[in-house]
Amino acid sequence: MEPFSTPITQHLDKRGVAYRVLHHDTPATTVEDAAKQRGIQSSQMVKCIAFKDMGGLLALACVPGDRSADPKKVRAILSCRRMTCLSKEEVEQVTGYSIGTVTPLLLGSTMEIFIDPVLKTAPFVTISSGNNMAGVALDLQDLVELCNARWASICRD
Repeated sequence: MEPFSTPITQHLDKRGVAYRVLHHDTPATTVEDAAKQRGIQSSQMVKCIAFKDMGGLLALACVPGDRSADPKKVRAILSCRRMTCLSKEEVEQVTGYSIGTVTPLLLGSTMEIFIDPVLKTAPFVTISSGNNMAGVALDLQDLVELCNARWASICRD
């Protein structure tokens, strides 16, 4: 069997970051499905939601897989009047990833990246490998440093 490789795993290898590939038997279609196939809790998954303001400012909100990002909280941090989720087409154009495989690494556009500290309760987190057939488990602090993220309480209450 050929080793699993994506631009994400190649980036982690190049940076010397420890990680583990968590393979799926079938393409993951939901957070719950991916968590089940990875043998983890959905709260250990980093769900990434892309937002934009009316002027085109972009932000990526990273929250546990079992939570939702609050656009009002992201808006307040960035001092914007309004933030909306990107459409499917915009997500692919802006991030370079399809819906369900967005990760805060190797994004196609420059944007602010926020990670909710609620994720600190997990012993490790998983992100998309950029492919819906596997996730990548890694240390949260490594992820924060790699994507130059800011800690922010952005989960919906």
